[in-house]
Amino acid sequence: MLPQVAPHERHIIALDLDGTVLDHGDHGGAGEIPESGYIDPDLARAIRALHEAGHEVIIATGRSVDATLPIVEQLRIKPQWVIAANGAVTLKRDTLAARAYRHEYVEAFDPTSALKKIRTQLATARYAVELASGGFLYTEEIPAGTLPQSKRRVPFEELLGVQASRVIVFSPDERLERFMSVVESLGLTHVSYSVGTSSWLDIAPDGVTKASALEVLASRLDVPRSRVFAAGDGRNDIDMLRWAARHGDSVAMGQADPEVQAAAGRVTGTITDVGLLDALRERFPELATLS
Repeated sequence: MLPQVAPHERHIIALDLDGTVLDHGDHGGAGEIPESGYIDPDLARAIRALHEAGHEVIIATGRSVDATLPIVEQLRIKPQWVIAANGAVTLKRDTLAARAYRHEYVEAFDPTSALKKIRTQLATARYAVELASGGFLYTEEIPAGTLPQSKRRVPFEELLGVQASRVIVFSPDERLERFMSVVESLGLTHVSYSVGTSSWLDIAPDGVTKASALEVLASRLDVPRSRVFAAGDGRNDIDMLRWAARHGDSVAMGQADPEVQAAAGRVTGTITDVGLLDALRERFPELATLS
C-alpha cells in the first residue's frame, strides 16, 4: 500500500485499455489467454495502489460502456470517472446506478452524412452505429469483444438519422492499404482506424476525443496539466497523448505505430514487456516500495 497523496500531488492517470493495459497477444507461450485479454498482475497491483493512494485513475478507451466496466472490475478499482467510446461517453461513479456508474456526459451526432459518403467507396463493408442511448445497430456481424451487449441487426437505411456516439466501419475483406487510402481520401474528421490485420474505422462526434473528455475532467477535478499522466498505443490515443505531453507526461507503448509514438512525450516497452508498468514506475518512484 502506498501512502495517501496530498491534494497538491494528486495526478490524473489516464489509461487506454487494449494494447496498453490489456494484452491480447500470445503471452510468452503460456497458452490461451482470456478473450477479454491478459492483465499482468504486477501492473494491476500498481494501478490499484495508485488509485487507493488518492490519484485519479481514469480508464480512457474506445470500448463501449458494456465492454469497459468489466475490465474496471477486473482491475479491482472504483474510479470516480471512466471514459468510453473514445470520449463520447463519460461515466461517473454512482453506487445506485447499474454497475455503479451513470452516464454523466454523452456526446452524440447524426451519422447520416458520414455513412453515405463512406458507403460510396466501401459498399461491401459492415456498418454499425453505437447509439447515444447505449444500444447498438449493425448491418452484419462484426467482432463484438469491445461492443455493447444489446445489439440489433438492421438494414443500412436504419442507421441513418439516429443519434450516435460513434460509427464503426469494418471491412475484413479489404486490403488494409486500400482501406486506409479510401478513408484518407474521404476527408472525414475525427476518425481513427486500426493498423492490424483488419480494416476497422471508428468515427466520433465532431471535436470529441479522449483528450476533449479528459480536458473537461481535469478542469472539474482542478488538477493542473502538469500532473497528468496518459498512456496509449493506438491512433485513437494520439490526441490524448499530445494533450498530456504538452504540459504533463504521456507515454506511447513500444508496439505503437511511429505516428502514435511521435505524439507522445516518451515511448516505453511493448505490451508484452509490460511497458506501462515501467512507465508508471518512472513517473511514480514510490511504486518501488510495493512488494
